[in-house]
Amino acid sequence: MFDTQTIIYEDNHLLFVNKKAGDLVQGDSTGDPSLRDTLMEYIKIKYQKPGNVFLGVPHRLDRPTSGICMFCKTSKALSRVQKAFANREVKKTYWALVDSNKTIPTEGELTHYLVKNHKINKSFAVKAHVKEGKKAILKFKKIAQNKQFSLLEIDLLTGRHHQIRVQLAESNWPIVGDLKYGYPYANSDKSIALHARTLNILHPVRKEPLSFNALLPTLDIWNAFRDIES
Repeated sequence: MFDTQTIIYEDNHLLFVNKKAGDLVQGDSTGDPSLRDTLMEYIKIKYQKPGNVFLGVPHRLDRPTSGICMFCKTSKALSRVQKAFANREVKKTYWALVDSNKTIPTEGELTHYLVKNHKINKSFAVKAHVKEGKKAILKFKKIAQNKQFSLLEIDLLTGRHHQIRVQLAESNWPIVGDLKYGYPYANSDKSIALHARTLNILHPVRKEPLSFNALLPTLDIWNAFRDIES
């Protein structure tokens, strides 16, 4: 049974959910059940749909990442939301935990050039002159810190494969639990401490501004930062 508490917002055109770490947004070669499939079944049952359910995927989150993820319930919404993403009209903000013993400025901007290795599903930072390298830019702020972790708020200025994970690792600030990019220990649930915190978009049909937050995961490493969620 689908956990309806996962749903952040729903109307005739859009569906926003708080994705759990480990969930696939859309089916892949593993054959594991996907969040999209589960949501389609939820819609079919809730609205007693007799035929096939349409549910478009305008963007994705990495499987070990948690946070806000949107789906489109109509083709009209999907095409307009895809255009908004392509035009950088959608604002997404992420929260990430890194070790507090790292020297991190209060705020700053990171620029790298990234190349994706499709065979191993991993991206690498390269020199600017490398032909295949794609420019990646993000801005960050350190918004909280305790003895174990620093909490970074991150705004993406470009959208590259594994961008936040690569850029933080390249700066010697690997995300907590991210074994693929150099963190030495796994989290107990195999997640990485990267959370899609907010998403802001103009409604594709009603043309009203929408802004939503996703609550932090229940994993104990986030406990010290729950008081700044509101």
